[in-house]
Amino acid sequence: MSKTDIAITTALTTEWELNNDFIHLNHAAVGPWPRRTKVAIQEFAAENAHQGSWNYLAWLKVESQLRRQLQTLINAPNWQDIALLKNTSEALSVIAYGLQWNKGDNVVISNEEFPSNHIVWESLKDKGVEVRYANLSSTTPPEQSLYDLCDKNTKLLAISSIQYASGRQVDLNSLGQFCTNNQILFCVDAIQSIGATTFDVQACQADFVVADGHKWMLGPEGLALFYSRPEARDKLSLKQFGWHMVNNPSDFDKTEWEVAKSARRFECGSPNMLGIHGLSASLSLLLEIGMDKVEQRVKNNANYLFNQLSSLSNIKLITPAEETHRAGIINFHSTTTSSEKLFYTLTENNIFCAKRGKGIRFSAHYYTTQKQLDQALNSITSSTH
Repeated sequence: MSKTDIAITTALTTEWELNNDFIHLNHAAVGPWPRRTKVAIQEFAAENAHQGSWNYLAWLKVESQLRRQLQTLINAPNWQDIALLKNTSEALSVIAYGLQWNKGDNVVISNEEFPSNHIVWESLKDKGVEVRYANLSSTTPPEQSLYDLCDKNTKLLAISSIQYASGRQVDLNSLGQFCTNNQILFCVDAIQSIGATTFDVQACQADFVVADGHKWMLGPEGLALFYSRPEARDKLSLKQFGWHMVNNPSDFDKTEWEVAKSARRFECGSPNMLGIHGLSASLSLLLEIGMDKVEQRVKNNANYLFNQLSSLSNIKLITPAEETHRAGIINFHSTTTSSEKLFYTLTENNIFCAKRGKGIRFSAHYYTTQKQLDQALNSITSSTH
C-alpha cells in the first residue's frame, strides 16, 4: 500500500468516533472533529489548566504551523498572506469596509449566496454602492450571468466557490481571468470548497479568499482563513487596531508603531489559541491523506448520491446535473412528501442533514461509506412512498 492508502485506511479506522447508528451528512454546516483534533484540544486544555501559559512560545509555533498548512491547502504564494480571523463574515466585513468606495460603484454577486456574502455588500448602500445579483441558472455557462452584469463601475465581484444550498460550483479560474482582464477585484467565499476540494488561489487569481474552518476543514468554530493578495491587501484601510497587528508585536515598550506588511495587520488582538490547536490538528489529517484524494472521495460520494436520487421517480434534484458544476453538496426535494416532513423523518432515523433552499441537503465527506449513503437513500425511499 502507498503512504496515501495507509493514511486513508488509518483515518477511516482510527480517526472517526461518530456513533455507529449516526450518519453525518451535514459537513456543509458544521463538521465533526477527527479524534486527533479532540485529543489536541483536550491536551491543550489540560496543559493550560496545569501550567498556564508556560509553553506560550510552543503555542506560537503551532500558530505559525497553521498558517503554513493553510498556505499549502490553497496554494498561496506566501504564508504571510494568511490572516486568522474569527469567521467568514468578519473577513468579508474587513474587505467591504476597508475598500474606498465611490458613489456609483457596484458589486456583482449571485442570487444564491449565503447571507454572509450578500448582507455585507448590501450594507454599503448608504455609500452609494449598488449590488447586482446574477441568476446563475439563466445562462450557460453560469459564469456568463456574472460577466453580463459587470461594467466600468464594477469594483468587485464576490462569489461563493460552491453555493451553500444548490451545491452549484462555478469556474473560479475563468472568473479570475475575467476580473484580471477587466481590473475588477475578485473575492471568493471558499467555505464550501476548502477541505472538500483542491483549491488554488494562484490559478484562480483571487484577490481575497475567506473560509471558516468548521465545515469541510473539520475544525472548531471561531477561526477562519483570510487570504489577501499583497497588492489587494494594500487597498484595504484598517478599522481595527491593537498590539498584534503591528511590526514587532512583542515589543510592548515601543512608543512608535507601524502596521505589519503581512496579513497579520488584520489581526488586531490576541489569537484564538484553542481554535488554532484544533484546526491545525484537523488540517494535518487532510494534508496527510492529500487533498486530491479527499476531493476524489468527496466527489465519488456526491456522484453516487446524485445518480441514485436521479433514479427515483418522486425525487427532483436541485443540484445542477452537470458534473463540472457540482462538488460535495447534493440538494433535492420530493414530489410526494414535503421537505419539512422528509427532514423530520431523516432526523428521526439519525441521518444528520440540513433543510436548505427548499430542499434537503446532503454533504458527505471523504470518510462517509457507501453503506451509510445507502441507509440514507433507503430512508428516503421508505419515507416518500
